[in-house]
Amino acid sequence: MTPLARIEFARAGGLVNTDALDNSAGVDCSDHEVNIKILLDSLPADRRLDPVRRSEVLAALTDDVSELVLANNRAQNRVLGDARWNAHRMVDVHTRMVNDLVDKRGLDCELEALPNADGFVELSEAGLGLTSPELATLLAHAKLDLKAELEDSDVFSDGYFSARLAAYFPAALRTVAPVAEHPLRQEILGTEIVNDIFARGGLTYAHRLREETGAGPADVVRAFVITSEVFGLAELWSDIAAAKLPPATEYELVVEARRLLDRVSRWFLAHRRQPLSVDAEIDSFRSDVRTQSGEVGDWLRGAEGLAMEASCRRYDEAGVETSIARRIADGLYRFSLLDIVDVAREVGHNVAEVASLYFALSDHLGVDRWLIKVSTLPRGERWHTLARLALRDDLYRSVRLLTRDVLSSGEPGDSPDSRILLWESANRAKIERARRTLGEIDATSTHDLASLSVAANALRACEYLLTAGG
Repeated sequence: MTPLARIEFARAGGLVNTDALDNSAGVDCSDHEVNIKILLDSLPADRRLDPVRRSEVLAALTDDVSELVLANNRAQNRVLGDARWNAHRMVDVHTRMVNDLVDKRGLDCELEALPNADGFVELSEAGLGLTSPELATLLAHAKLDLKAELEDSDVFSDGYFSARLAAYFPAALRTVAPVAEHPLRQEILGTEIVNDIFARGGLTYAHRLREETGAGPADVVRAFVITSEVFGLAELWSDIAAAKLPPATEYELVVEARRLLDRVSRWFLAHRRQPLSVDAEIDSFRSDVRTQSGEVGDWLRGAEGLAMEASCRRYDEAGVETSIARRIADGLYRFSLLDIVDVAREVGHNVAEVASLYFALSDHLGVDRWLIKVSTLPRGERWHTLARLALRDDLYRSVRLLTRDVLSSGEPGDSPDSRILLWESANRAKIERARRTLGEIDATSTHDLASLSVAANALRACEYLLTAGG
């Protein structure tokens, strides 16, 4: 194992004292003690602590600093743990990550004991993935790469990051020194935010988001932070970790939570003005999304409601707390709140009214069934992945636009069912054609990219009925 892999692997497993590691080794050690000393030493002469007071402050912070470092170690360990659990499924993505690092950073696969192109082919054909030391090496280089790309960025200028910097330091220190003026503000935030991204998003999140959307490193940071804040993902991850579940159960929950992180991140990059304003987007969506999240289960209809309840029961049987189980089970349905909130603002209706119609339409058209079929499409090749994402986006887009159109049917206060009935009665012939097409596709034993593209087009045809005049 190379020195970089050894250090990162040891840190992740808590096998060495991270405070003793030197940043020159290329590892993102969170040396809180050094950064605290730098902050205290940077104070103006008239505000600087005398030696006795300085020693007292540092001594009082020892336990807090130790806990912060240990928390980072535990997070690193979980990243590698779920990466091992999922390695065989992600080998194609890991291949592209390594190739990207070779091209951009001159990564030497032989020196770092990573597979070359032929080695990755062999792993894929055998249904295997990278080993723990290899994953540790890839994690270290992926972090270093993202941090290096953020060095000259102004991404940390939003107010959110001042609060994040403050959270890096023990609370007691904030009354002693102005942490916002730390000389290494940019470097500390770069390390901390990159650590957050990999701890919650996993080894491949940043790479996949860039592949799938063309986003730059600063865009990835903004999308990640906004998504985490709007949907309370930091709290969800913390609750999952605190539950002390069996590893396989924890990894399954984390993978499901990351599906929400992925979809919401892409939504913000696709539907909001770029570059994203972290503060503005959080202010715009967090209140509505968090307020309405608890209602989503009540709005779900038919198969979608049954699917969510079945997931909750399965997690409950696995020993998962009800609050965690529900947030995981309804996560991908809560994703639709972004479109719902947007539509509500466009048409001047309240969020609950739009949400009720949105989920009624989704059930009426069987959209969830088609989303599940899309998710079963091949994931290996990059272009297959992009095609799958495009199909999924088409399905969500159709429900969003149909919701907006169907809202214009009927009178204020009408139920979702009466609005849908009135809309269908005005467009019956074309809707029946679309329904026949969907029925024929649904009846086939297997589904591929071609058949599901036709299904998406059939739903899209419904979307244009009103705007085209029926």
